[in-house]
Amino acid sequence: MDFLRSIAIAASGLKAQAGRIRVISENIANADSTAATPGGDPYRRKIATFRKEFDRELGAQTVDLGRVARDQSDFRTRYDPGNPAADVNGNVKLPNVSSLVEQMDMRQAQRSYEANLNVIGATRRMLQRTIDILRA
Repeated sequence: MDFLRSIAIAASGLKAQAGRIRVISENIANADSTAATPGGDPYRRKIATFRKEFDRELGAQTVDLGRVARDQSDFRTRYDPGNPAADVNGNVKLPNVSSLVEQMDMRQAQRSYEANLNVIGATRRMLQRTIDILRA
């Protein structure tokens, strides 16, 4: 049962990190978008959160993607009076997304995902060795 528990816990981590990667990908895709209306707000960066859950069947804590929060930091602005999204002063609001921050978050999510994959792989190998010993 401990083998199955460790695989299930790691699988919950995989699922949570996959959700985080989707949120980060959406941020990167919208990093240069502007508002649809003059003076309107552009895309606002999203932040993935996690929540822990107790799985009664496993008898263990697992992780899941929590609510996706909106980053309340200020929008960037650029002077571009010819842009259709410009306000009366000629300023265009740009998303509060930093490509560098998103790349770092993506790398961290990828490493966490890989770590969970390694746990599953190691558990599978231990289970296979146990089966091999029992056959001998």
